[in-house]
Amino acid sequence: MRFYVETLGCKVNQAESLSLESVLISRGHILAEPGRGCDICIINTCAVTAESARKSRQTIRRLKKLEPSAKIAVCGCLSALEPESAAQLGADIISGAGDKSELVNQLEQLAIDYEQLSTVNCQPSTAKTRALLKIQDGCDNFCAYCVIPYARGAPRSLPIELAVEQAREIQSTGFREIVVTGIEISSYGKDLSGEETLVDVVRAIGLAAPDARLRLGSIDPAAVTEDFCCKLASGINLCDHFHLSLQSGCDETLRRMGRKYNTDAVAEAILCLRGHFPDCGITADLITGFPGESDVEFAQTLEFIKSAKFSDMHIFPFSPRQQTRAASMSDQVEKKIRRERARIAAAVAREMSLEFKRSQIGKTLKVLIERESDGFSTGYAGNYLEVRAENGGEKNSMHVVQIQGVEDELVWG
Repeated sequence: MRFYVETLGCKVNQAESLSLESVLISRGHILAEPGRGCDICIINTCAVTAESARKSRQTIRRLKKLEPSAKIAVCGCLSALEPESAAQLGADIISGAGDKSELVNQLEQLAIDYEQLSTVNCQPSTAKTRALLKIQDGCDNFCAYCVIPYARGAPRSLPIELAVEQAREIQSTGFREIVVTGIEISSYGKDLSGEETLVDVVRAIGLAAPDARLRLGSIDPAAVTEDFCCKLASGINLCDHFHLSLQSGCDETLRRMGRKYNTDAVAEAILCLRGHFPDCGITADLITGFPGESDVEFAQTLEFIKSAKFSDMHIFPFSPRQQTRAASMSDQVEKKIRRERARIAAAVAREMSLEFKRSQIGKTLKVLIERESDGFSTGYAGNYLEVRAENGGEKNSMHVVQIQGVEDELVWG
């Protein structure tokens, strides 16, 4: 069977797609390019915003047109939340988000020349320089704006012994970086019988794969404590980059969102991280135009992110989603205002990013090379700066690079 997988959305989807690809390849199926005679096209969809749901539907239409004779399999959050939408678009197989075992079973039914497969493992794809290790799925925070708990269900953690086993397998294939990911990794261990936490599983992974550096996925600011920083700052090869699920820099907005922290707690978390990881990159998510967000509240958010001095930000205008409390809230902000605030915040974020890049001039950073071209090598430092280096080495090699300048926002050394 010739198959193609297209992935939209978060690193969890990417991890699940890579695992799915690896399993199918291990069973003798062939990973193909769309438009070149695929037997089946698999779309792993996203629906966290109305725009991402629209792009997912658009992708299904595009691949159906590109490969008219192929079977279409749709999985991920869109099919979990809107299975009827996937059916209307002509999907032959509709599977939900999370575990792909049942999807693999359905795919194998289409390939009658192969033995039916019943389990999905977490083998990484050798096409990448970094591997994704999914340690957790699901969320029960039920923030006012988010559909993920409805698509993914309650939190479920990968037992530490399995995470350790997968980390060793990843390192044995030659990967130099492991991204520890999940839907809400800060909740790791809530469903386990012991007292395991995110810190415990990250340390166990780091000790099991000492030749690979670790990078954390998005974390809740409330998870960052003195104990968290102390235990992760020594003994393991952890990247000095932390992505905080901030969402707003205004306490009143955070309260309406249903977030379980305030800006003072975020500021303390940032201070703690920088105290234990000097020169670390700290990035954050931000939603603009949440229902009820006034000009004053937005101004407070701008002041907060400026004081935080984030190294980069992901900024989204609020997108109402059915099933969420925010969709029916009064005081909805006009779409053009949401977008304008996103534009203003993005301009502030660009200035902060440039300031952070300039602050690295003269410093030496360990860079994992991801691509080579015209005598230059490009890759990412531990603090998640993309660095271009002359004679920097081959793909998937680690090199120490002295940062010499920033030109058109490009860091080079």
